[in-house]
Amino acid sequence: MKVGIYYGSETGNSEMLCEDIEAELGDGFDCDIQSLADVDPSAMEKDAFYIIVTSTYGNGDLPSTALPFEEALTEGKPDLNGIRFAIFGLGDMVFAETFAHGSMKLAEMMKAQGATQVGERGIHDASGIEMPEDIALPWVKGIMGLMDAEQAA
Repeated sequence: MKVGIYYGSETGNSEMLCEDIEAELGDGFDCDIQSLADVDPSAMEKDAFYIIVTSTYGNGDLPSTALPFEEALTEGKPDLNGIRFAIFGLGDMVFAETFAHGSMKLAEMMKAQGATQVGERGIHDASGIEMPEDIALPWVKGIMGLMDAEQAA
């Protein structure tokens, strides 16, 4: 299965987590890690599955590397019907009012264009004791289990 693993980041944590996710998936998947800055949503392929990891920046916004993707979604309004994705957000509960809102906003924008979210949004709290991969790797196993069940049906 072709898996696009895309990240939005200010500090590089999302990109590093994508590398961990790729390693967790193993050799059975054709993975492609890219910054959301380099992704055209209208070029996303229906036969691929997408895992998106993004932090939240400022007042619940997307990080700078995700802004071109956001702009392409909101202004270009590409048809994402048939696109399946899962999303994982990095945030910090110190900012409780906007905690992990970047990933929430991006998921809503993609669904508004017809994409289908698989599973629940994963979230990591930087103010907690667990490392992002401690939360994300079990989450991605669950997501891929949902994909396996979907394909078997």
